[in-house]
Amino acid sequence: MSTPYANVRAIGSSEELLAHAIEIEREAAARYAELGERMKDLGNDIVGELFLRLAKLEQDHEQELVKRAAGLKLPQIPSSEYAWLGQGAPETAAHDLVLQTLTPHAALKIALAAEVRAAAFFEAARKQIRDPQLAEMAAEMAAEEGVHIAWVKSAIRRTPDPVIDWSSVFG
Repeated sequence: MSTPYANVRAIGSSEELLAHAIEIEREAAARYAELGERMKDLGNDIVGELFLRLAKLEQDHEQELVKRAAGLKLPQIPSSEYAWLGQGAPETAAHDLVLQTLTPHAALKIALAAEVRAAAFFEAARKQIRDPQLAEMAAEMAAEEGVHIAWVKSAIRRTPDPVIDWSSVFG
């Protein structure tokens, strides 16, 4: 099975890596904050708090990366490259609909997929970066995403999926 970023384009500078990392963290912080509030609205405080904690961690990572990038000229990375759900005016209604109909279990699955993509991106970048310091930075970022993956997987195991498999009920 190939990972979403198995063929990541060459990251040749710390500026490029930082620009991508900042966008990944920014998108994750925004989506986790949305999901956290939505889960709390649904009365699932445990999953809501996990998402809000992840939102804060991602925001902290973004701020650390922005500080690390101070004084550097970062390339512009389209936010759509890292969007979890559709962005922009045409997709706003779809985004809102998805958010309103999302179950805690489904939200965790979306979060898991996003964390796996982020970890895969940083790992692919690490493997093809020649600068040892830059490769170490990518490895650190991949490891941080690995911790988030573990948390989300743990929450998935503890959060029932409300989808009923009717064939197993009447099969």
